[in-house]
Order: sequence, then C-alpha cells, then structure tokens
Amino acid sequence: MKSNMLNMVAVLTTITATVGAILGGVYKLTEAPIAEAAARAQEEAIRIVAPDFDNNPIAESDTIESHGQEIVIYPASKNGAPVGAAVKASSRNGFNGEISLIVGFEQDGTVRQYRVLSHSETPGLGAKMEQWFRTDKNRQSIIGKHPEKSNFTVSKDGGDIDAITASTITSRAFLEAVSNAYKAYMNKPIDAMSGSSTHTSTDTITQPHNEEEVTR
Repeated sequence: MKSNMLNMVAVLTTITATVGAILGGVYKLTEAPIAEAAARAQEEAIRIVAPDFDNNPIAESDTIESHGQEIVIYPASKNGAPVGAAVKASSRNGFNGEISLIVGFEQDGTVRQYRVLSHSETPGLGAKMEQWFRTDKNRQSIIGKHPEKSNFTVSKDGGDIDAITASTITSRAFLEAVSNAYKAYMNKPIDAMSGSSTHTSTDTITQPHNEEEVTR
C-alpha cells in the first residue's frame, strides 16, 4: 500500500476497531467472574462482622441516602429473630479522600467487628486502621463498645478512642464512618458529611511530607 493519508487513516481505523473488539471481548469474558468475586467478598465481609445469621442480608439490605453518600444496612437474623446487622458506610474526610468500611453491630448497637473496604490513606500510617481499632491496648479498640456509652471521637478531641499515632485525620474519618453506620442502623439523624479534610492556617503539621498528625 502506498504511504498516503487515506491509507494511514484506513490502517489506524482497522487497528483501532480490532483493539476495541478484543478489549470488548475480554471485558465480556471477565465481567461475570469479577462481579461474582466482588459479591463473594462482600458476603464474606458481612459474615465476618455481623452476628451469626441464617437469613440473606444482601437480599434484605436497605440503602439510605445521606448527604450525597450511600449507607447500606445488611440486617442479620437467626430463626426469624433479628440479631444485629452489618452496615457499610464511609467518610470523605480522610487525609487523602474517602474511607469506606463495613461495621458489624449486635442487636443493641454494640460494635461487634469491622473491616476496612477501601481507602487512599498514607501507607504505613493511615493503613493501620485495619488493625488499630480492634487492638486491645490502651483505648484503641472499638470492639465491644457502644457508641452511646463511649464517645466515638479521638481522645485529642475529648473522645474515648486513641487515634492512630501520627494519623489523627484518618482516625477522625474512620470514627466518623463508624458513627454514621451506627446512626443509620439505629435510625438516628446523621450529621452532614463534608468533603476531604483540608489544613487551615491554624493547623500545625508535625511532619508535612507523610504524616497526618494535626493539632488544632
């Protein structure tokens, strides 16, 4: 073929169409397995955090729209009687954006367990929240505590929970998400959930390159 504009356009069009068809075929092949894997992961997370149940929490789930965000309640019951729930909630106030987690509650609202589903926090600092708030040390753990009997804010803000070392912003966002999950489960009003935290001129950043510790 002669190297002219018409031939070049024809060749590029053919290549683009071929690549598009291949990508479309790959997507079709992987779409169902990816969806199935996501469903299994969600079901496993519910089973881990919620009290023992024999119903189908996903089929019976209830989604609440609150201030532009979705909170999903997965009710758990056994032998026809409610035993608690798993609640998926999030906060946009993480140091680097949104933190999403699923929290398991006993029937009375006591925190049973939790799992962090996604986040963009600082590796080695904010990422510690997966274990920090279940560790039975000092006042770190939220497991077995009730949000109305304990103040689910960081101790720096007058609360009852120790923040992750050098990760106060992440800790605040994590506890906000837990509190939102609890309020949704107990059908209580949920405070407005604003955008990601920003540092004001009154903030003091101890290590600005990678730390999240903020004093006000």
